[in-house]
Amino acid sequence: MKVIQAYRYALDLTPVQERAVLAHAGAARVAHNWALARVVAVMNQRAAERTYGVADADLTPAIGWSLPALRKAWNAAKDEAAPWWRECSKEAFNTGLDALARGLKNWSDSRTGKRAGRPVGFPRFKSRRRSVPSVRFTTETMRVEADRKHVVLPRLGRLKLHESARKLARRLDNSTARIMSATLRRDGGRWQVAFCVEVDRADRAPECPGSVVGVDVGVTHLAVLSTGELVDNPRHLSAAQARLRRLGRALSRKTGPDRRTRQRPSQRWARASARLGRAHARVSNLRRDGLHKLTTRLARTHGTIVVEDLNVAGMLRNRRLARHIADAGFGELRRQLAYKTQWNGGRLVVADRWYPSSKTCSGCGAVKTKLPLSERTYTCTTCSIILDRDLNAARNLAALAAEVDTAGSGPVAGRGANRKTRVRGLVATKRQPGTATADQTGTVPPQGRTTDHMLTRAH
Repeated sequence: MKVIQAYRYALDLTPVQERAVLAHAGAARVAHNWALARVVAVMNQRAAERTYGVADADLTPAIGWSLPALRKAWNAAKDEAAPWWRECSKEAFNTGLDALARGLKNWSDSRTGKRAGRPVGFPRFKSRRRSVPSVRFTTETMRVEADRKHVVLPRLGRLKLHESARKLARRLDNSTARIMSATLRRDGGRWQVAFCVEVDRADRAPECPGSVVGVDVGVTHLAVLSTGELVDNPRHLSAAQARLRRLGRALSRKTGPDRRTRQRPSQRWARASARLGRAHARVSNLRRDGLHKLTTRLARTHGTIVVEDLNVAGMLRNRRLARHIADAGFGELRRQLAYKTQWNGGRLVVADRWYPSSKTCSGCGAVKTKLPLSERTYTCTTCSIILDRDLNAARNLAALAAEVDTAGSGPVAGRGANRKTRVRGLVATKRQPGTATADQTGTVPPQGRTTDHMLTRAH
């Protein structure tokens, strides 16, 4: 199968090369801000004319928001907006215009309801100091040199890599990959190049195609598998917190920028800011490396992986656990499992968000009405089973794979969720205030739905 895959490598640029890359990133920012200023001006002009009672046919002509329309307008005005445009590649200006076109489309789709998720704000102007410099090349020559330690990009020439690009070079030599674009980006004080590659991947099968594993993520342990394996949570952010605080205090003592007085930062502030940025980048790299190793091992070993559909955005609203949840990377773990199971011929099953995996007994299927987060050991009052709370949830997730009749990924209901699959055992039903015991009459609540706070015996 053919997939779109990214290969990212760190660069070792000379001062001359770094200035050239910064010039291209600045050109992308200039084109983005120019086009955005023009779009805002036209929108404000048309809104003002409507207040004057001008007919729609007589309003100022609207400017197109698509990439071809923005590129046409930029080509007509680039001699005045950027007389130096010949010094940079045309791809630099196209990068800024493409980012603006996608931002405007996302904002428009979010307002009209075509885009799901959180509301998308209107695009903002990119700052020279606060924005992340980046530029993308989609045309002309982009290749990896024969020594696999250098890459060639348009207008920038031959750039040295910090590490070998042998994995990408092998696919290019075997004609199983095609470079579609190359993006240069400065992250944590270091320039990196990311190749977007169309890869022809061979069909693979997991080492144990019939193996089913449930993965319960958490803060105490990063992941608890239904096999009994406990994956420790490295807590990279917590380990680096003392150093980050020290670097942050050192940065606050320097003379930084002030937008009100237009004061420019001092050189010491810039160096202290770079040190703090490198410390944060190290934490991010360590977290990413650990998640990649874990998800790769799971996808290559097990044929079916069952995870929960966690509301990570809602969990981050808990001010006591937000930092630890963000440090664990729950959303990134599921995202990596989604495409790695597809690459390795496996299957990812996502349990329904309201599936009570922690409250359900993995032995008899009984569902508890309440289970406080502080209660780390699950004790079943029906079958008297006693085991770790997270291990019980992982076993319930593994058992869910046998109950769902689907070959693809996506949210599926399980025992106690009362959604798609046959309900078995005890299902949660609502308890009225003041009642001593749960209602076990088997009636359906007025709302017609079942939640974790309800308890009734299924028919």
